[in-house]
Amino acid sequence: MMEETVTAETNAGAGNVGSAPAESANGLQITPSAARRIHAILAKEGISAEEGGLRLGVRGGGCSGLSYVVAFDAAPRERDHIFAFNGARVFIDPKSFVYLNGMTLDYEETLMRQGFKFINPNSQRSCGCGTSFSV
Repeated sequence: MMEETVTAETNAGAGNVGSAPAESANGLQITPSAARRIHAILAKEGISAEEGGLRLGVRGGGCSGLSYVVAFDAAPRERDHIFAFNGARVFIDPKSFVYLNGMTLDYEETLMRQGFKFINPNSQRSCGCGTSFSV
């Protein structure tokens, strides 16, 4: 049976800049800049924003023991936790949710770095590139 979608909307307009997270949605937060980037990538990939979304996960490996996995899916899987923020959907499998519960997903674009940024309170330590962590 499919999990229900948890929705957190903010009143941040498309023109607002900043990385203040959207309201917490039972264990996951996402900034307006991350939501905008998810929409842009879904459109580029030809994936419907109403059906598809960003898949977040965790797998073993990386310099700190666990690595974040980011992908885009056309639809959620049966047991996924599904979150929606400003129309951007995020899917997390139950095993990964144990490590991602309470996390904030941001998107930053600077001269030095471009990509999703994981602010994870479950992480005890992370590597320099920010893509792996340990608990």
